Amino acid sequence: MANENHRSPAEEASLMSHSPGTSNQNQPSSPKPLRLVQDLPDELVQAGWEKCWSKRENRPYYFNRFTNQSLWEMPVLGQHDVISDPLGLNAAPMPLEGGMIDTSVESKQRKRRFSEEVPPSGNSMKKPKADVPGNPAAQPVPSSPSIPGTSVLKAWCVSPEDKQQAALLRPTEVYWDLDIQTNAVIKQRAPSEVLPPHPEVELLRSQLILKLRQHYRELCQQREGIDPPRESFNRWMLERKVVDKGTDPLLPSDCEPVVSPSMFREIMNDIPIRLSRIKFREEAKRLLFKYAEAAKRLIESRSASPDSRKVVKWNVEDTFSWLRRDHSASKEDYMDRLEHLRKQCGPHVSAAAKDSVEGICSKIYYISLEYVKRIREKNLAILKENNISAEVEAPEVQDRLVYCYPVRLAIPSPPLPSVEMHMENNVACVRYKGEMVKVSRNYFSKLWLLYRYSCIDDSSFEKFLPRVWCLLRRYQMMFGVNLYEGTGLQGSLPVHVFEALHKLFGVSFECFASPLNCYFKQYCSAFLDTDGYFGSRGPCLDFYPVSGSFEVNPPFCEELMNAMVSHFEKLLESSTEPLSFIVFIPEWRDPPTTALIRMEQSKFKRHQLSLPAFDHEYRSGSQHVCKKEEMYYKSVHNTAILFLQNSAGFAKWEPTPERLQELIAAYKHSGRTLSSSSSSSSSSSSSSIVDKERELGREQSSSRETNPN
Repeated sequence: MANENHRSPAEEASLMSHSPGTSNQNQPSSPKPLRLVQDLPDELVQAGWEKCWSKRENRPYYFNRFTNQSLWEMPVLGQHDVISDPLGLNAAPMPLEGGMIDTSVESKQRKRRFSEEVPPSGNSMKKPKADVPGNPAAQPVPSSPSIPGTSVLKAWCVSPEDKQQAALLRPTEVYWDLDIQTNAVIKQRAPSEVLPPHPEVELLRSQLILKLRQHYRELCQQREGIDPPRESFNRWMLERKVVDKGTDPLLPSDCEPVVSPSMFREIMNDIPIRLSRIKFREEAKRLLFKYAEAAKRLIESRSASPDSRKVVKWNVEDTFSWLRRDHSASKEDYMDRLEHLRKQCGPHVSAAAKDSVEGICSKIYYISLEYVKRIREKNLAILKENNISAEVEAPEVQDRLVYCYPVRLAIPSPPLPSVEMHMENNVACVRYKGEMVKVSRNYFSKLWLLYRYSCIDDSSFEKFLPRVWCLLRRYQMMFGVNLYEGTGLQGSLPVHVFEALHKLFGVSFECFASPLNCYFKQYCSAFLDTDGYFGSRGPCLDFYPVSGSFEVNPPFCEELMNAMVSHFEKLLESSTEPLSFIVFIPEWRDPPTTALIRMEQSKFKRHQLSLPAFDHEYRSGSQHVCKKEEMYYKSVHNTAILFLQNSAGFAKWEPTPERLQELIAAYKHSGRTLSSSSSSSSSSSSSSIVDKERELGREQSSSRETNPN
């Protein structure tokens, strides 16, 4: 049958027309211009059905955007269609002879949902929910449409007889709610021209990033005699992507200026030596001696002015003389002396090391530029082998407002190689060419659900495992491969706080998340190529909502947070529809953060809260692989919560005293207490976690210190 009046499935209209949420405060303003009202039940609209008019037959018909199926009669939810429902999960029970309904145990088990198969859990986390029938982004279960009843895991080479493997898709605990619909409205946008991900390309990218990290370490050690500041490379990549106009999703290749302010600042903070926090008197004495010795050695080995050499040497000799004669000094005396020495020598030491540190920053950038060229050549070669053109015509996009939908790629994906997977205890191990990435069983199930909701080009799930490997490998390279590295840069709010934000302020969207740590199925993330298949709306700075309520918990990178504030103020200024951003950032005051100061002075700030350090928690950035007792950690800094809203957003989601009190109460629910109660070694593990938290706090604080100039 002809489908004259319906749009192409590539336009994603099905993801734009559903009704978000159930409560009044979750309803966004109607997108304009308004579409014709469909006289169809909401369930059919969410399942992708649309009523169209046939000019040839001069009567209405019904078309499904997901399956391209057309019917003259109104479709009935629950009927078994081998295209849209190959396993018959939504089918009504088959009648037996005599008109009786089959209610056998076997039949019930065959049609049971995930949430019905999960045993009761002892904690208070949200129970797993079945995906909404006919969800706009839902994809068929990964089995061959031509063979209804094939095991879900057959596509992954897992034996259907193995019950332990079959339980892979049944999470025992969840830290998300993928049933919440979005209230974020955007202008319809064209598909992205970013090259599609491929395991072979991602393997090359990861190898080159590891080499680049090694180059960075060697340059710091050879030129400055220090180890690279902890996680400074990770923050360098975050800061560079704020200004990068290059083609690679991870490595910078087109930045101005070439010298990264973030990397330069962090290296300079550790020159002549890294100043760590100390507890005892003897440690303070040794630190003072090491700093004086290192300052003298650096000023003698660099091309410094005679006056600089004279000032540094005189202060160093004076410090050595004081150390030799004063044996009764306290810890505070040593620290005061160290601070005095830094003020006197710091500007001269910084001036002497400036050119060398700038050389390190520029060298790393130019190596990254060469690596990006190699990666792109590899990607283009794979597309050419499969007769796929990297040049695509920009499709015509209608100027209209729609509910947000996952980012799409304009260039079709080439065939992907096979990727192996096996289970080790409760961890899924995904391997490609000997390189293995890991994810817990619960989070593997989450990725499967997100993929089912969001992916439109792989109904048989043949590309699921290769794309999972690319995604996990990408984030592993982004935040480092060492233990606990990157944890603080991708932490997220506790579950109870997300529940309160949704209930009280209509929040249904995260501006900084990933498929691994997101709570909602709609979110912005760093990588649109790997994450779009799992529901990402693309990078936050490239996302332009007109209305909606958003949670904002950015990585703690000053340049990124500053760009975020500029972006939000432009959005709030230009929209007359309800728009609200609830921002969670560290309350850094010494020195103050530019982003925090700007938000406090913004005309859009409606209210501000401050949560004391060590009195509230975050979910670990490595939650997809960490142990249960390490899922939550105490914040080592005060956290500032700022409500940025335009007038319409304030009228709809006003931060009233009652709502704020309930939000603060949500932080009183400790996820750590629940997680550690089931561990026999909770006392020892919690002490190690606290040590890790304090170390993270020290690293973040030291990365923000500025050298005196």
